[in-house]
Amino acid sequence: MTADGWTSAVRHQLGLGRLLPLGGPRDGAWITEAAAGAVLRRAVRQMEGVRLDALRIASADSAGVDEPAVPPPPGALPPGPVRVTADIAVYASEPLPATASRLRSALAIAATERLGLVVSEVDLRVTALLDEEREPEAVRPGPEPPPVGAAQHGDEARATVAALSVAGVTRLTDVVGRAVRLEEREHATALPHRHARVEIAVSAHHRALDVARQVRAAVSEALRDHPTVTVLVTAVE
Repeated sequence: MTADGWTSAVRHQLGLGRLLPLGGPRDGAWITEAAAGAVLRRAVRQMEGVRLDALRIASADSAGVDEPAVPPPPGALPPGPVRVTADIAVYASEPLPATASRLRSALAIAATERLGLVVSEVDLRVTALLDEEREPEAVRPGPEPPPVGAAQHGDEARATVAALSVAGVTRLTDVVGRAVRLEEREHATALPHRHARVEIAVSAHHRALDVARQVRAAVSEALRDHPTVTVLVTAVE
């Protein structure tokens, strides 16, 4: 198995899913499928007449992807539109087309306006027809986040302070790698340069893509050599 294949397998075992592109090829931002899916589920949890079951988010079309301007996280999907696919159970409170239309619209709006995903399709599959309307699900608090690993020093510490100074960043995370990772990158036509990868959790009151863009700028500005920066959002809370 290749290194990227091993990384992808580990992510799926951890329940993180795919690493989805936020925005376009110049935005340098990704989000875990688990974090994105949680936001979409919260957006439709109180919707009457439908129950959202399985939910998947993946690249919409391999021909429509772009080359990212900065190195992506290992195994991340390339920038491009995504397809949201959901299995749903519906109740007999209104015609099925109307229910599906409301749900499709709500999922697309949440993905675009709350996260910054570029959504080209929302596919729904009805897997059950239910007779009795259920009460809306209560919103339960998620588990306490695990602590971020060992303290950082030098430029990693400076990058951490810069990232945490951005409005909307609630904490740094290390669920895919280190919270801040600095490394030298070789380039075929230029001198080697440093690259930083930063993992963050963002507030649900801020659009994830907007926060990621500001973190990229803040971290690059905080370091003397102004490295390129990639941001990975692992939680929206």
